[in-house]
Amino acid sequence: MQNILVTGANGLLATNIIKLLIEKGYSVIGLLRRAESYIGMTDKKLTLVEGDFTNSSTLDRILPQCDAVIHAAALTSQGISSYQPYYEINVKATESLVKSSIKHQVKKFIYVSTANVFGYGTKTSPGNETRPQKHPFTLSNYAKSKAESEKRMAIYSGKIDIITVNPTFLLGAYDGKPSSGRIILMALRKKIIFYPPGGKNFIHVEDAAEGVIKAMKIGKPNENYLLAGENLSYYEFLKKLINITGQKSILVRIPSLVLKIAGFFGSLLQKSGIAADLNLVNAKILTIENYYSNDKAEKNLGLKVRPIEMAINDSINWFSNQEKNRKNNKKNMQ
Repeated sequence: MQNILVTGANGLLATNIIKLLIEKGYSVIGLLRRAESYIGMTDKKLTLVEGDFTNSSTLDRILPQCDAVIHAAALTSQGISSYQPYYEINVKATESLVKSSIKHQVKKFIYVSTANVFGYGTKTSPGNETRPQKHPFTLSNYAKSKAESEKRMAIYSGKIDIITVNPTFLLGAYDGKPSSGRIILMALRKKIIFYPPGGKNFIHVEDAAEGVIKAMKIGKPNENYLLAGENLSYYEFLKKLINITGQKSILVRIPSLVLKIAGFFGSLLQKSGIAADLNLVNAKILTIENYYSNDKAEKNLGLKVRPIEMAINDSINWFSNQEKNRKNNKKNMQ
């Protein structure tokens, strides 16, 4: 297997997947809306194609060249109150991509979903691939759309090998938007850091990218693989960040009730058509122990994950280098 299509090529995970694929000798087609938004590795084995995976003519042009599709593109925004946009992109358009892949005889389809289609757990009994989705993720438009998409794709399991990976919270380099790296930026060099009472599973994005490629190579069709790292409360995570940077920060816990009240008003703003990152569902998510196990991926794919300190350090270094580059570019333009 040599030619791989990666959708959403400018995303954090997709950029790291592309880098690793190239290093492993694969030829890659990176599909993205704007080529200038790509900040990852460039190489003669990489062809960037401007387009949208929802466009059938674009797919008809590139899929005949591909042995496998790694579908990492998705609508992930937390600021949309309606389910319909998530359905259109994450369910309907993904199903069309699967159909097009079958039409052009693509051998494998690797679907990047989310850990939150499965039930989370505690540190002593973390969530795994057998647990059904739990509240409040059953109310999350993003998590709901991913769960619905997985069910929809199961219809095509006999026509193409579909393997699903379910990463947790990703940290590392090439977070250009930024996306999950905002948790780093919100705490970096801050004297007072406010944190929610819950926790989540964190994984180095390079380990998740390795898990995706291992799933493509040796994963079983119709199987899910959680790509999980370290289960930490937000307090524990931020303490690690502070220890790495050496910054003198005071950590202040946000009470659950205060978070939920803020989320309630955020939901009202969203329903009024005003953008708001925090809504009531997301506020509830920040108060739970959102923990998962990597056991299946470790046993069946041989995936080993590194301490999360490495991901924090790599993320900090990448953001710092980006800031230095911006300052240097600004000086050169003066």
